[in-house]
Amino acid sequence: MRIRRLVTSLAVTALAGGAALGLAPAASAATGTASLASVLAADGSGFDRNWYDFDIVDNAVAAVLAAKPDSPVAVLADGTVPLTAFLPNDRAFQVLALDLTHRWYGSEQKVFTALAQKVGIDAIEQVLLYHVVPGATIDSATALRSDGARLTTAQGGTVTVDVLSKRIPLVVLRDADRNDLNPLLVRSKLDINAGNAQIAHGISLVLRPVDL
Repeated sequence: MRIRRLVTSLAVTALAGGAALGLAPAASAATGTASLASVLAADGSGFDRNWYDFDIVDNAVAAVLAAKPDSPVAVLADGTVPLTAFLPNDRAFQVLALDLTHRWYGSEQKVFTALAQKVGIDAIEQVLLYHVVPGATIDSATALRSDGARLTTAQGGTVTVDVLSKRIPLVVLRDADRNDLNPLLVRSKLDINAGNAQIAHGISLVLRPVDL
């Protein structure tokens, strides 16, 4: 099956480069196989008025897989593949839509539609993959011990972990856009799906795989 080959290829590539990530050892082994796709889908596929959950990410994943069933984004539905995902909340996409279209959209549905029309499904796919680090289950405690680590994403680009404070904690992810704000890990949305091979952390802005 082509999806399985894509998933396996991503995992092998990430594991082969794992030593270069410079990550501190994980606090505990994750053995569960619940996928992040199932976690994202747990509250339904609709949009709501809560700008601090992940409805737009959920719908973006569904849109990519509907248009491109063989997309490597399908790795998010295979809970046996270790990975870490950084999930922009809905507000983060609202800010991105403003940056790209110069309009402030008042609903999640309008934000999603505006982004899909502006950049297209292929670009959305690449953005999603840039938020996924396959082959590594990085919990928040590990991230706090990994200042300066460069994470290779499923898109092929890298993201750098910048620990500003271990006490608060305060962690920034530095992306490929050098002249814009970088996202923070959201303290109230860390270690989503903990105990499983696939883990996620909420972030405050969308990571950008290119300099916009």
